Amino acid sequence: MLVKLIEYIGLIIEGPIAGVGRIMLLLYSTIKWIFKPPFEIRNIIKQMLEIGVKSLPVVLITAVFTGMVLALQSYTGFKRFGAEGLVGSVVALSMTRELGPVLTALIVTGRAGAAIAAELGTMRVTEQIDALETLATNPVKYLVVPRFLSGTIMLPALTVVTDIVGIIGGYFVTVILLGTSSKTYLRTTWDYLETEDVYNGLIKACFFGASFALVSCYKGFYTRGGAEGVGHATTGAVVYSSMTILISDYFLSAWLF
Repeated sequence: MLVKLIEYIGLIIEGPIAGVGRIMLLLYSTIKWIFKPPFEIRNIIKQMLEIGVKSLPVVLITAVFTGMVLALQSYTGFKRFGAEGLVGSVVALSMTRELGPVLTALIVTGRAGAAIAAELGTMRVTEQIDALETLATNPVKYLVVPRFLSGTIMLPALTVVTDIVGIIGGYFVTVILLGTSSKTYLRTTWDYLETEDVYNGLIKACFFGASFALVSCYKGFYTRGGAEGVGHATTGAVVYSSMTILISDYFLSAWLF
């Protein structure tokens, strides 16, 4: 009975442990190939376009309405204590330290992460990745490295856009719609926002970008089971990337702030 229980527990934990091992090996291989020529500059630029530029419209919409809602809720709460003038600082700090990097990462994961997993998963089940190996082309170097670098580079860039647009959205609600002094909003934003708040938020964004790109590439790279497997890989990429972002956000916040 005890042996069967141990076997059952082993079967349960074997899958997650093997998955962690594979993704760590993929990370090691990715970092190793980053510094080895040839450098796929054209492929990297293409992936930066796919991950960053094409995600810009949905990021802009998310940022502006997040800033507007945050300003509206902050104004409603602060008005009870006569502290309406602090809305600008709350919006700026919340966007740069937390909402900017996290929301951007989740939005880009839902859009670009799913696309990465679906693309690589399709290549795996149609044996295109195997064909690359037969042509003496390392698939990690050709497929994973450009996506990993692009995610790490473009997510901080998109986060900067999110921060700026979110603060502008907060300004629109607070000043234009609610009639608060423009000078007060700008002054509190400038006085309370520190450079390290922005930098630490961008450090978070770099980590989130690398995380979602690695997880998405991993799910696509190890897809099995034909078209159904591609669907599972796409769903798993979004779910596991989002969980990684949210869990790591706490530890990064505790470390950075």
